[in-house]
Amino acid sequence: MNYDDPITCLKGIGEKTAALYEKLGIVTIGELMRYYPRSYERFEPPVTIRAAAVMDFAAVRVVICSYPTIKRVRNLSIINTKVRDEEGSELRVTWFQTTYLASVLRPGGWYVLRGKLSGNGKSRTLDQPQVYALDAYEQLQKSLQPVYALTAKITSKSISKAVAAAYDAGVKQKATIPEKVLSQYNLLPEDEAGYLMHFPKDEVQLTHARKTIAFGEFYHFLLGVNQMKKRLLQEKNHFALTRREEVTNLIKQLPYDLTGAQLRTIEEITQDMTGDHMMSRLLQGDVGSGKTIVAFLSMYQAALCHYQSALMAPTEVLASQHYQGFTELSERYHLNLSIVLLTGSMRAGQKKEALRQIREHEADIVIGTHAVIQEKVEFDDLALVITDEQHRFGVAQRDALSKKGHTPHVLVMSATPIPRSLAMILYGDLDISIMDELPAKRLPIKNCVVNISYRPKAWDFIIKQVQAGHQAYVICPMVEESETSQGADVVSYTEQLREALPSYISIEYLHGKMKAKEKDDIMAHFAKNETQVLVSTTVIEVGINVPNATVILIEDAQRFGLAQLHQLRGRVGRGDAQSYCIMIDTSGKEESAKRLEVLNHSNDGFAIANEDLKLRGPGDFFGIRQSGEIAFAVADIYQDAQLLKWAKEAADSAQVMAEVETHSI
Repeated sequence: MNYDDPITCLKGIGEKTAALYEKLGIVTIGELMRYYPRSYERFEPPVTIRAAAVMDFAAVRVVICSYPTIKRVRNLSIINTKVRDEEGSELRVTWFQTTYLASVLRPGGWYVLRGKLSGNGKSRTLDQPQVYALDAYEQLQKSLQPVYALTAKITSKSISKAVAAAYDAGVKQKATIPEKVLSQYNLLPEDEAGYLMHFPKDEVQLTHARKTIAFGEFYHFLLGVNQMKKRLLQEKNHFALTRREEVTNLIKQLPYDLTGAQLRTIEEITQDMTGDHMMSRLLQGDVGSGKTIVAFLSMYQAALCHYQSALMAPTEVLASQHYQGFTELSERYHLNLSIVLLTGSMRAGQKKEALRQIREHEADIVIGTHAVIQEKVEFDDLALVITDEQHRFGVAQRDALSKKGHTPHVLVMSATPIPRSLAMILYGDLDISIMDELPAKRLPIKNCVVNISYRPKAWDFIIKQVQAGHQAYVICPMVEESETSQGADVVSYTEQLREALPSYISIEYLHGKMKAKEKDDIMAHFAKNETQVLVSTTVIEVGINVPNATVILIEDAQRFGLAQLHQLRGRVGRGDAQSYCIMIDTSGKEESAKRLEVLNHSNDGFAIANEDLKLRGPGDFFGIRQSGEIAFAVADIYQDAQLLKWAKEAADSAQVMAEVETHSI
């Protein structure tokens, strides 16, 4: 049995099961072995009932106060009892369809109950908790259970079993990092690290394994970056682009003044495009800093010199938004630009016509999604390519777009506030422009960090904002409720809101497991104010511009990185109205509250990113991964900043060695 064999070679995986695994992107045994857990089930020390009062999920050490009662409602059996902790605090406990517990749980018996808490104040209840004997729970506190991202009919236990079967059959992960590098940075052999990612005995093993896997992701990514940099440095500017007075005139006509950072960036781009070498530049601007108008002016300059330009956005809604915005600018200022939209969901006839216009240079500016880099797209004279929200596209996609035409100028844009020291490593093939000023008219977002007792007030505040004609986002870390993972999920939270909020408020949910068209439709409804409240995972982190949205409520805020929270917060504050960000800390832990206070007192993305680097400690990578940057499977640039620097050293050394060997042949 080999690494590249289909997973049907493993015992117990037939064609039907293989089809389910394919939905997770797993076709081969090697892909299964590299499908690492997204988190690990941990059994935290029990807390008091008083401490649990500000938590959504907790384990409490309690004594049973009274015999459980059983109530039947239609076909549903409901078991209730009261429990008390060592401080004398009491809590109501409810189970459903588990009548056997009525004969097991006796008054005076001590247990650890672990589950979700609901209700408020004195009406708090612990719902459907798991029940553990004290000594059994103490043993569980020493263990780690892998939790995988799942699809229907696939469980974490079945994935673990399949991975174990692969290792038992003698299949080994491929070695891709030189042994000398593993030794230099105290890393495990890759096969051992892969095994321990799935089956760690303790935190120490897991941390060492994860260090190796994360380093490997950085190392191979940076090898690709170095290759791109080497190729780009050899490229001479073969486009006759010149400075155009029309660009300066348009800037003067705009109904707002560009910031100093915008003007500086435009000058850097102009110098690059009219210089001796091809431009390869990263435009890193905080949320709302005005990157889009800079992109438009750069594309306008290319069109004035009779060249084409293309902009690639990560979603169809965002691409359509850019298309509408650019078209309005062209019409308002009589620029005589031909702007074409190209997306995957367009009808065949529309797409055919768009491709013809691009091929025959009837299109000056092309805006689209991944459809822009498909083989069928042929440009006549493409001089400039721009990728919006760069972190959503890997090096390969960036490279594919830059190869359209005859190696055009490349501008990549990102709103993720990555510290400059790390950006210079991640985007080593690019020069960097930083836009660190916000337009003068933008009102600062008002922030607050609260515990779960504030939740009803937050919902009331959303109602008032909707009544005033505005809209709101609610962010949850999970897609669906899970027995093994703590945290709010979009599906059940949406139902809660539909019960709590007036019926005239339209509420929809959005998450990454949905099909692209479904996601785009839901985002379009929100953009048109057909939906007033959008409950979502972090998929809206790179979203549409909805100036009417004035509130973002972030549940389980302690589970996100600070820079990611700042990115999410940037979904509001995009219009003239005052906007608000409410972060609910469900952990009840002092250190979480202290960390979130950084956001409470700052709207500066770059300052927050630097604080994120300082405040992340060992073990913090077990929350929601920072998804704002390049999508590594395991590595996180904030948690693993030192690993990133080491991988840079190793990748640079490998390149030097390769060049020495080439010249000595």
